[in-house]
Amino acid sequence: MSAVGGQVVLAARGWIGTPYRHQASLKGAGADCLGLVRGVWREVMGAEPEAVPAYTPDWAEPGREEALWRAALRHLVPAGGEAEDAPGDVLLFRMREGSIAKHLGIAAEVGAIPSFVHAYSGHRVMESPLTAPWRRRIVARFRFPGPEVEERGA
Repeated sequence: MSAVGGQVVLAARGWIGTPYRHQASLKGAGADCLGLVRGVWREVMGAEPEAVPAYTPDWAEPGREEALWRAALRHLVPAGGEAEDAPGDVLLFRMREGSIAKHLGIAAEVGAIPSFVHAYSGHRVMESPLTAPWRRRIVARFRFPGPEVEERGA
């Protein structure tokens, strides 16, 4: 596990139990899936790289815009191709076939019993098993930037 990946997992697990709150990003008070990733970014990387505009629960669906994916490409490092799953990976999910990708999670465990931390509507921030139904919804993986990512040129 990379040093940054370990910090990301530790920070994400610190959010477990935070209530789900749409558009929120405050540990212990409320977070949605993007708010969780934003909060982990602040803990590990520092200030957020850009302000997040207001968004509705169905954001980007009417225009079919991959806004979340584009934002991830601006600030995170794609971990596709030959890259192995790694703790701390940011997972981007498409919740329904043919829809836009609009759910995020952070890989906590990889290997035989994988898990991820996420904020899920109607629940709190939790660590869930990364079961086959969840895995088949993953459309992209990203990593927080860090020295080991930059050295590989990924």
